[in-house]
Amino acid sequence: MHRFFTGLSRLMAILGGSVLTLLILLICVSILGRSLNTILHGPLFDGALSGVAAWLLALGIGPVNGDFELVEAGIAFTIFAFMPLCHITGGHASVEIFTSWLPEKANSLWGMIIEIVFALVMVTIAIKLKDGMYSQIRTGTTTFLLEFPIWWAYALSLLGASVAAVVAVYMACARVVEALTGRVIIPIAEGAEH
Repeated sequence: MHRFFTGLSRLMAILGGSVLTLLILLICVSILGRSLNTILHGPLFDGALSGVAAWLLALGIGPVNGDFELVEAGIAFTIFAFMPLCHITGGHASVEIFTSWLPEKANSLWGMIIEIVFALVMVTIAIKLKDGMYSQIRTGTTTFLLEFPIWWAYALSLLGASVAAVVAVYMACARVVEALTGRVIIPIAEGAEH
């Protein structure tokens, strides 16, 4: 079962990384287009090269229309897409100022409580995203420039949040079983300690 959830988490991270890469390329193209547009409207192209500037501007050289709308929707998805892998591998930051002196049993119990709370939070986020998506579907709200339905962004985020919630529930259940039986099902990873 752990292999399945790890594989699902990796798949989501790959999807998130792919979307993030596309967003980075989009931003680069938009910035390059905006810079070229500024140069084409500048003094260098006012005189003898005004025909070339007009021709290039007619091709559509400029910023990508609605780039910030796409980035906003895409980043929300990528954040949720990376969460399951970070969670299942223990990559979250942990500050152990108050727990480093506790015995192993107390730390295990504390870890179980944290996993349960995290799972509850992720399930709540997924439910609220679902509610928000249905609200956006009912109202028919669209983005300003591209005029794509806002619920599409909610749906993408809901996909990532749902997988993150399922993985969080799995991890919480594993920690509860570990606390009740005393055996280790999933070793506690080192994480990113600060």
